[in-house]
Amino acid sequence: MIFGKKISAMKQFAILFLFAFGIFSEAQSPQADQNISAQHPVTVSVYDRTRVDAWQWFAAPPEQETYGYVESLVRLGVAQRVDHWDWQLELAQPAVLGLPDDSVSPVTAQGQLGLGATYYASNDNTDPAAAFLKQGFLRYHFDGTDKNLRIGRFEFFDGQETRAANMTIAWLQANRIAQRLIGNFGFSDAQRSFDGVDAHYGEGSWDVTAMAARADQGVFNMNGNPELNVDLQYLAFTRTGLNQHLLVRAFGVGYHDGRTGVTKTDNRALAVRAADHGNIRIGTYGGDLLLAAPVGPGNFDFLFWGTLQNGQWGALGHSAGAAAVEGGYQLTKVSTAPWLRGGWFRSTGDNNPNDNEHNTFFQILPTPRGYARDPFYNLMNSTDEFVQGMDQPIKKLALRSDLHWLQVTSANDLWYQGGGAYDNKVFGYTGRPANGHSSLASVADISADYQMTKAIALNFYYSHPWGKSVVGTIYPTDRDSQYGYVEFVYRWGKTLK
Repeated sequence: MIFGKKISAMKQFAILFLFAFGIFSEAQSPQADQNISAQHPVTVSVYDRTRVDAWQWFAAPPEQETYGYVESLVRLGVAQRVDHWDWQLELAQPAVLGLPDDSVSPVTAQGQLGLGATYYASNDNTDPAAAFLKQGFLRYHFDGTDKNLRIGRFEFFDGQETRAANMTIAWLQANRIAQRLIGNFGFSDAQRSFDGVDAHYGEGSWDVTAMAARADQGVFNMNGNPELNVDLQYLAFTRTGLNQHLLVRAFGVGYHDGRTGVTKTDNRALAVRAADHGNIRIGTYGGDLLLAAPVGPGNFDFLFWGTLQNGQWGALGHSAGAAAVEGGYQLTKVSTAPWLRGGWFRSTGDNNPNDNEHNTFFQILPTPRGYARDPFYNLMNSTDEFVQGMDQPIKKLALRSDLHWLQVTSANDLWYQGGGAYDNKVFGYTGRPANGHSSLASVADISADYQMTKAIALNFYYSHPWGKSVVGTIYPTDRDSQYGYVEFVYRWGKTLK
């Protein structure tokens, strides 16, 4: 087991605050304690996710590209609301069993053959496990539920500052907007938390959210306790309109990576990158629009998301951007509510590794799997055309299938993978050279999510990428891949009165 030993000043402050609050409560009479307990019950929660993964990565003999392993994540939480205050403590215990120790190719471009190899390389162990503080925060609620201030360790999801009343808007917000730039990397075992402060101020149709925090270790590294020398600031304004059929958001993100001893991932030569010990400081400015309108026997939906970036990438200036346009139609009058959607995404890449500019769009600290369900790529230097279909043949079963046609935007840049900083030793993004090619892969996948009971869910996923010229130049033996998993999820909660 691995436990963090270093506690930041901010975490010490939060712990002392909670301790002082407990002393204040204990100073009252026993009868007063009973009354407080009855009026302010404590909620206990358990989350247990077990997943069996099977990989067939693009072939890189003699290394092993076909393997399986088992993932487990248990999260135990306790929370309470006391008048204007609420607090939460949550422990996480991730583990991975049966990781391959022969799936990292010595050929630099081939690298780690799937996420099993990434877990092994991040922990140097075929069966890593840990336990750590996942969340621990104190929050004050001002007049009304839409005004609050939180301090401590918490999860944060950009784009999900509000909860839309419109069901179509809510789905798009959670699945096609949220966590493009900042998220908890929920698909991984150790996931991601932040140490800092955030605040919401809103009334009715609008909300202002601000956050300033440092990122914690985790994701593929099982020890999620230490802080990273990575910090960000976030400010967003969100508003609904047209009787809940429209949602718009404007946002800005400041990002700083001070891990000057870690080699950056970009398209410069390795020797040049290794000699660049400058900080990364990037500003990201953008917005999105979601629209859902009843048309005929169903709902039409439209989505736009776009962002521009500037700043400093170590010794280089940074200028980049990305945009997404999507639309769909759902037959709400049909019992299974089939939904067909399509879209286009494009982010900038860097065309010249030898100039003084870095033009690759930087995805910051996202949860990448929401936009790359087979996580062999992400949204950096990426062009993605896709269609997706969803259906619900019975109330408890949700089906979805996606088709993607992927290209790298710049053939002089890299094919990127990963979801941002998670360790003080590695950058957090990996890249393989496109070698002058642009066609990356075609991908078909299918998922089935079955909610057996209120507490138990079974999930299935399978994907088959057909690698194109970018993949073929790196993995000439077999440019096709497969990935799938079966997942069991258990949720339990109880209010102790």
